[in-house]
Amino acid sequence: MNGIPSRVAITGAHGFLGWHTRAALQELGTQFRAVPLGEGFELPAASVAVSGATRLIHLAGINRGSEDDVAEGNVLFARQAADALLRADDPPPVVVFANSTQSGTGSVYGEAKARAAEVLTLAAEHVGARFENLHLPNLFGEHGRPHYNSVAATFCHQLVHGLTPTVQFNRELTLLHAQHAADVLIGSITHEEARGWQVHESVRTLLSQLVDMSALYAAGEIPDLADPFHRDLFNTYRSYTVGLQTPLAHTRQADARGTFTEIVRTHGGPGQYSVSTTVPGVSRGDHFHRRKVERFTVIYGEAVIALRRLFTEQVVEFAVSGDDPVSVDMPTMWAHSIRNTGSDLLFTSFWTNEPYDPQRPDTSTEKVQP
Repeated sequence: MNGIPSRVAITGAHGFLGWHTRAALQELGTQFRAVPLGEGFELPAASVAVSGATRLIHLAGINRGSEDDVAEGNVLFARQAADALLRADDPPPVVVFANSTQSGTGSVYGEAKARAAEVLTLAAEHVGARFENLHLPNLFGEHGRPHYNSVAATFCHQLVHGLTPTVQFNRELTLLHAQHAADVLIGSITHEEARGWQVHESVRTLLSQLVDMSALYAAGEIPDLADPFHRDLFNTYRSYTVGLQTPLAHTRQADARGTFTEIVRTHGGPGQYSVSTTVPGVSRGDHFHRRKVERFTVIYGEAVIALRRLFTEQVVEFAVSGDDPVSVDMPTMWAHSIRNTGSDLLFTSFWTNEPYDPQRPDTSTEKVQP
């Protein structure tokens, strides 16, 4: 392990991988600064953002567009990042490039990534920084852009919106969840460890798995999450359901004895159930998870469950009641909380896909109301 950086400068911070990398840094409490490139590039401001950082992570790139846009854009971004590095008064000792396994394969994109690596290598050598050229495979993860970031993003978007995805080219993919890519970029894990998280699946098999997950989740059920890849794929799918399949309704059975409501039906893997009480006016939560699947169900009382995607100000709220039980699943990398809005004690059932581990809690403090 390379050690956790104390401050990071990131290009492409607002892209798909940039958002995941910032979420990983947020968990660690590591400061980060965005370095705008392209038309918004200003060398003095960029050099200040880079100066004093312990790591520069270059993520900015173009993987869709005309051949000229792809070829010229990736090299331009690398040159701008290199200029900021060379101009910095206190350049970072480590420079990391999110390269691609397509680098040097002869494609326009692959050749552009290879040239970008050359530009950054020379700049890093000039300032005496260690250059890490990380060749990343196909990345998937929460909130990827359909028809742009990955075929998984496209399939998830189509399934959630009731469309029927099709496989045009059934090839084998080497897949890596964006949170594992973020971990290797910031130095939490080694490149060798990241390779251990890679999974090889055909496009057809990937779609089949997502179709099965979609069908189960539409019924409020949880698929088998024993395999970390399936957990990551399920979390990816769930990120597209926020506001569309939230909350999840339940069927309530009632007779002379009282009522019965099924809250969670799982199809495999570990899990943990908890029950809490909350006094009126008090909130619980105000944290986020990077990988954990978590379900809130109010079984008695009145509450508001609030969610906020990291690095945004938009808050989504759901008023829930034990009189008509529904479940709200917490999306990964969204801050969330539950507040007792009633006059009685609030009883809430919590289910997670993994037993709580104090050594690896996957629970980071983050206010829903920023």
